Amino acid sequence: MTPAEPVPFTAGDGLAIKGETAGEGPPIVLCHGLTATRDSVVHGSRALERAGYRQVSYDARGHGESDPAPAGEGYGYPELAGDLESVVAAEVGEEPFVLVGSSMGAHTAVAFSLHSPERLAGLVLIGPVYRGAIDEAELAYWDGLATALETGGVDGFVEYIDRFQAADPAWRESILRFTRERMLRHRHLDAVAEALRQVARSQPFGEMAELESVQAPALVVASHDDADLGHPRAVAEAYAERLPLARLVGESEGESPLAWQGGRLSREIAAFSAPLTGRSER
Repeated sequence: MTPAEPVPFTAGDGLAIKGETAGEGPPIVLCHGLTATRDSVVHGSRALERAGYRQVSYDARGHGESDPAPAGEGYGYPELAGDLESVVAAEVGEEPFVLVGSSMGAHTAVAFSLHSPERLAGLVLIGPVYRGAIDEAELAYWDGLATALETGGVDGFVEYIDRFQAADPAWRESILRFTRERMLRHRHLDAVAEALRQVARSQPFGEMAELESVQAPALVVASHDDADLGHPRAVAEAYAERLPLARLVGESEGESPLAWQGGRLSREIAAFSAPLTGRSER
């Protein structure tokens, strides 16, 4: 589904963060992953809207329709969490809300929850990757991916993914198609390339033990590694073990990852959110 034309949510300090709000009811804010866009968290599904929620989604700085970082700023987690705070202030106000983050967005959501725990009704983390420290061995991969994007555009980016991710043949074509589709939605590929370098070097929080202080009810979405090597199941399991009020969900063996199934994922989020927001499940 093609996303609706976005509107500026915030435009402070020369940076326009653009997004869209759909539906009425308790707010659910969606944060996407690195090189993705606002529609990729639930893949265009309107199930949350139909279930009686106000779905707020936005493009991270430098991604999709949002502006690149202003001069003197960057794409680290302090900036990403700051943008999330601005979106919440503009689109949610003081109302408690459910915060949903995928990959980079999951780490941004944790950073927000550690800084502003009183704001959250619940927390949904999809495919977290950060393990409590920067893996220096992985930086060459991210730098190479950024260079491939800069020198070869979308084609170079997709070719690099194909060469280095070694996806299971059963999922390879789907992964490459999804990758190309999401990359074509960015207005500023140079900004995405810079984000690849900077996000990989930024820490959303310190040690994994910090997750133990998050008191919001949490839902952690894990994928099996045969389909999604980039988001190891073991990391999601570690988050679920550390978060005091967490439950782990995922697909069955051999199924498409739950994180890729927009409608089903949205229904899981709605079911998780219902008792936290006073809504009955539909």
